[in-house]
Amino acid sequence: MRLLPSGTTALLVELDDLDEVLGLYAALDHDLPQGVVDVVPAARTLLVVTDQRVASLSSVANAIREATPREGGVGSSELVEVPVSYDGEDLEEAARLLDCDAGELVRRHTAEEWTVAFCGFMPGFGYLVSKGWQVQVPRRSSPRKKVPSGSVALAGEFSGVYPRESPGGWQLIGRSSLAMFDPSRDPAALLRPGTRVRFKDEQVS
Repeated sequence: MRLLPSGTTALLVELDDLDEVLGLYAALDHDLPQGVVDVVPAARTLLVVTDQRVASLSSVANAIREATPREGGVGSSELVEVPVSYDGEDLEEAARLLDCDAGELVRRHTAEEWTVAFCGFMPGFGYLVSKGWQVQVPRRSSPRKKVPSGSVALAGEFSGVYPRESPGGWQLIGRSSLAMFDPSRDPAALLRPGTRVRFKDEQVS
């Protein structure tokens, strides 16, 4: 673990891998140190935002070092079901990379319960992980200039849903009509760290 100041009111905690991030994030979320107002997870870091009127960065840093990581990461009772049309442009290629056919890939993708590990890239984009998904899907060698809104995709150990049209290099396996981000909604982002997600094949009744 390495702690670095980020401006005058935050600490950036560098960790070895995503499992360490999720364990420490869960610990801090369960017992928020005095003076901490927000904790933002990423793939190998945690940004810990503080209120300097309540606690100094050094006291928060000590609390972080003393925190005991919680196995299993942060969990949420909230379950979001995401309907998907599995007809993505890269479905066959992604299946080939996983040494299976398209039908088996869909079955495996819908069989998992996913959890939002962290958010980023754009508002509403959740990086989803699952303990049962022990595979790595390579990104496309040539990213697309435009990925359609609602595209369901795979990259590395993650799955995700593009909240809006954007460039992207993930493998597209399907598309959902569910709005991931809506500024008129409260909260605007449907997926937040800890949210549980299940994908549902719209072609299966």
